[in-house]
Amino acid sequence: MANRPSKARYTKTHEWVLVEGDQATLGITDFAVEHLGDLVFVSLPDVGRLLKAGEVAAEVESVKAVGEVYAPITGTVAAVNTGLAADQGPLAKDPFGQGWLFKLKVKAGAGADLMDLAAYEKQLASEGK
Repeated sequence: MANRPSKARYTKTHEWVLVEGDQATLGITDFAVEHLGDLVFVSLPDVGRLLKAGEVAAEVESVKAVGEVYAPITGTVAAVNTGLAADQGPLAKDPFGQGWLFKLKVKAGAGADLMDLAAYEKQLASEGK
């Protein structure tokens, strides 16, 4: 288990979001990375794109599956982790740090309705994972 940040919020589909002021950093959890397996490609949204909560925002491909990444909150893409296109290693090794996927400009308080760390870990336990 990776060192999951306690300040982040989590989704049932294994995305995480860390909101700081009007900026949110998003990625996929260690659980999602582990279950995808060997990563081969990451497709990220364009900077400036408006993403709505629940919309497919990115894709992470492995040798065995393609995982869709959903925007857990609504916001405008402010930055993407462009290095992941050439090297998915940071995503595999550090999904909560150097493996972030993209950043959104959001309204203050965005993500407050998502699961906290305790609720996310309880969900994983209830799924037997």
